[in-house]
Amino acid sequence: MMPADTKKLSLVGSVSLGTGVMIGAGIFALVGQVSEIAGRWMPAAFLAGAIVIGFSAYSYVRYSSTHHSSGGIAMLLKSAYGPGVVAGSFSLFMYVSMVVAESLLARTFGTYALRPFGLQGSVVLVPVLGVLAIVAAALVNLFGNRLVERSATVTAALKIFGIAALAIAGIIAAGWSSLVNSLQGQGGDSGPDGQGLLGFLAGTTLCILAYKGFTTITNQGDDVREPNKNIGRSITISILLCAVLYFLLTVAVAGSLSVSEIIESRDYALAAAAEPLFGVWGTNLTIALAIVATLSGLLASIYSVSRLYDMLSGMGQAPKLPSGIKHQSLVITAGLAIIITIFFDLSQIASMGALLYLTMDIAIHWGIIRHLKEEVSAKRWVPGMAIALDVIVILAFVISKLRSDPLTLVVSVSLGGVIFLTQWITVKHRKPQDS
Repeated sequence: MMPADTKKLSLVGSVSLGTGVMIGAGIFALVGQVSEIAGRWMPAAFLAGAIVIGFSAYSYVRYSSTHHSSGGIAMLLKSAYGPGVVAGSFSLFMYVSMVVAESLLARTFGTYALRPFGLQGSVVLVPVLGVLAIVAAALVNLFGNRLVERSATVTAALKIFGIAALAIAGIIAAGWSSLVNSLQGQGGDSGPDGQGLLGFLAGTTLCILAYKGFTTITNQGDDVREPNKNIGRSITISILLCAVLYFLLTVAVAGSLSVSEIIESRDYALAAAAEPLFGVWGTNLTIALAIVATLSGLLASIYSVSRLYDMLSGMGQAPKLPSGIKHQSLVITAGLAIIITIFFDLSQIASMGALLYLTMDIAIHWGIIRHLKEEVSAKRWVPGMAIALDVIVILAFVISKLRSDPLTLVVSVSLGGVIFLTQWITVKHRKPQDS
């Protein structure tokens, strides 16, 4: 019989799951979306997103290193605010934002998979393929931790080396000066929206969504070997690794296409950027990487998000299905992701995910400052800076969306209201032992 510890996730496996979610949801899905808002500042916006998320990660690392469980974020909120409506609502904000990210992955998979056939704009086939990808990832998750870890480790290596190769080759083709030019907002046109600083900050908001996959690591809890050390290490390594890859690849894209061209192909910008640089083989390689990245991202995300739902339902903060249904958290998570994939496009999905996540993120940092600072030995100024940065970028994003897409804001606010209302009803009728 194998020792229990050998069945747990290693540091490499934990990082693989984290980067699997981050890379899949980030670079392939959001380059075009960010360019539409930030214009020629798109690469700098991805770097700014890493800085914001770096401050944000501090609170998660401090708490998760001392309180490791499969519902890391939910337990943090419960510790900070008690087992009531506030903790339950913001926990569901996190859960729903993760499900939304899965839908982003699913639709990105459908878009890139159909690109070779010229059908990437199909309003029917893209969500159909996205739904099939979610179902496949859910079925794989039924086989347990070891299969998920092995597949995540292999696909993470493929993505990291593949993306790094494309990025370096692209930068060499565009010239090394493109690195400096991207930070200065030079090269290419300024984009049709011309939103300037507002667009840069609003674009940074979407870039934060590209990094938020690190939070799935906090849900791995006791599934990780030596969680006191390895959860914090895994979060730090995942963020740094993705920040470097994102910046290099976005610089390569900006060197290959003008902002207008990126926006025109916003749902498959990386494939479009590879064609003028490397020809057909480069496009096909990029599409293959996108498919691997999105599928592995779905696999890793469904694993972690289902663990979070198990914790929420155990705490009486999320509903359960009839007792006869097995694998309830997996069924609910995959089912919600399928619904979002069918009814919303990539831009709407990305916007909702970013707004829900940042709102929850502010609540996390405030809880650390007000209630858990001594318990987790946190320095007050770091989560304070994280709150300030979150507020700045979310205000810029809301102003930008009010001008271009107010409906998405209405849907996001309505969704938040529904979460608070259902949580209030759940808490009101909850049995005492569930608290």
